[in-house]
Amino acid sequence: MKIFRVFFVLNILLFNCVTQAQVGIGTTAPDPSALLDMQSETQGILTPRLTTAQRLAIAAPATGLLVYDTDESSFYYYLGSAWSQLKGAMARDNYILVKSVTDLPAVSGGVITLDENTYYEINGVINLSASINLNGAYISGLDATEDVLSFPGGTIFTGSSGGSIRNVTLTGAKAFDITGTGVESILLQNTVIAGMTTGVGSISNIGLFFGNVVQFISNSNGITYANVGNLLLNNQAWFSSNAGTFEKLTGTFGLVQKVSGFSTVAGSAIAFDVSANPSVSNGVILSTVFSGTSSNPYVSKYTTGSYTGYNFTNAWTINCPGIPVESDNVATGNVYYNGTITTGFLQTVNNQNAFNLQGNSNSNSTTAVNLFRMSSPQNNRLTYMGKRTRTFQVNASLSVRGNDNVGSFYAFFIRKNGTTTLTETNTIMRVNTTADVVSNSISGTVELAPNDFIEIWGQRLVTNTGGVNSATNIVVFSLNVNIK
Repeated sequence: MKIFRVFFVLNILLFNCVTQAQVGIGTTAPDPSALLDMQSETQGILTPRLTTAQRLAIAAPATGLLVYDTDESSFYYYLGSAWSQLKGAMARDNYILVKSVTDLPAVSGGVITLDENTYYEINGVINLSASINLNGAYISGLDATEDVLSFPGGTIFTGSSGGSIRNVTLTGAKAFDITGTGVESILLQNTVIAGMTTGVGSISNIGLFFGNVVQFISNSNGITYANVGNLLLNNQAWFSSNAGTFEKLTGTFGLVQKVSGFSTVAGSAIAFDVSANPSVSNGVILSTVFSGTSSNPYVSKYTTGSYTGYNFTNAWTINCPGIPVESDNVATGNVYYNGTITTGFLQTVNNQNAFNLQGNSNSNSTTAVNLFRMSSPQNNRLTYMGKRTRTFQVNASLSVRGNDNVGSFYAFFIRKNGTTTLTETNTIMRVNTTADVVSNSISGTVELAPNDFIEIWGQRLVTNTGGVNSATNIVVFSLNVNIK
């Protein structure tokens, strides 16, 4: 009989719970909107506590399942496909979630000046009413396609301060008009800059600018960098929808490094402009693809300090599809003389002293061609103009005739800096009569430092008779020296 009474009471309780669809713990009047209402002034609720390994080992976790990870001291909930960590907005004091322009600091002096060292998370499209002064703050969205800073009537970022901009889209009249004091740093990462009606803008007098994974789309003009200590451009994507000059350098730079990405030009657009002759201590452009149908060259070249057929000065290393390779490794030059019989290459001292085959009149001068990081400041000379010491292959040839009839021997070889004979380049010719014409080839290697030079030299050895012939001339029909 007692068993029946207990069973009856349990049924009554379960019936009440089901019919009310509510449970109250610590209260007899649970809130109508709550399935479970727990009230206490001295206790809390304790979720299951698992290690990371135990959490990940839960079989087929239900969407919304909540646990506390003891290894990471954090709550995790299951999204349906993966675990996600619960992160409260109050995890840090200098964090502001921006859902509208009212979440940013109030406009003062016509500018929105951000709080220094504060993280502003952009959530959605933010229509600006004034330009932003970064002031050393951090601006970041979660998805650049959804998190947007828009200012159709003006410039989005102005002022003289650095900061960080990540994971957002910028659209408006102009993206940047920032002039620093020479020590600021700016990080621009995972950002889309689109539809700028005036142009992307300008960055100047900044200690460090680092642009990483940036897309430029449908801008009326590009960006000018001026007087930047270290300019680092990585994976810059310039689409053919952009107009004007994509990237222009003016002023003084310590390091310019542009790596990967692409610049596709159409119309009359220019991909890279150094025509203002910027002073660059070390410039590197690698693996950036230059292409397109523009009526202008991809690069607006240096007007001084570059070489025929090339775009940059000796301070740069260039290796990119679409434009010429430029580096000390491909330095090259050629000088030649090819004319009628001449006695213009005159031995200036008697007998066994070496002489320089540089000629004695303008009519017998050599011509320099295909010079890259080489110069030919005088006849029969190639001077290396690169920045670092390297080893070159030298190839030369000449056709000569002596003017004695006693069978003299002559040696021809390469000299470095007018004093060091490259012994391995030595070749010998013998002259029997004035009708003998001999072709000699010369080859070897030479290590040159910047401003070192090479020349072809000759030396009269001994005659067949062992005596000294008074003749001191040789006739040169052709001479060619190539170094690479």
